Amino acid sequence: MQWSNSLATGVGEIDSQHKELIERVNKLLEACNQGRGKEEVGGIIKFLEDYVVTHFGTEERFMARYAYPEAAAHKQQHAEFVKNFGELKSQFAADGPSLQFVMRVNRVVVDWLINHISKVDKALGAYLKTRM
Repeated sequence: MQWSNSLATGVGEIDSQHKELIERVNKLLEACNQGRGKEEVGGIIKFLEDYVVTHFGTEERFMARYAYPEAAAHKQQHAEFVKNFGELKSQFAADGPSLQFVMRVNRVVVDWLINHISKVDKALGAYLKTRM
């Protein structure tokens, strides 16, 4: 996963958090692909689990503060991701950093983040730039 300006929302705090998420997801994938210990992969998963909550909270505070009209739909996507990430965490606990786990990380985390940032978060950023 690579950060590019095409993913920028124009809101510094959100963009810096997105960059951190991408960096950590890359570390997770690298650790799995290199067969590093279950503890290392587990630590990265724990970080991501906490960081996603922090990041979604940041976005949701901006939505509330600036009365974002698409807030309910945006929050629903966040809730769906948290649910899917919880299932991913359970799969890791059961199977460890298997090939199926790496493939699911790519589908659940990488694809979702790129799609969510490039569409939903960019729309939020465009709205916020008119209000901030």
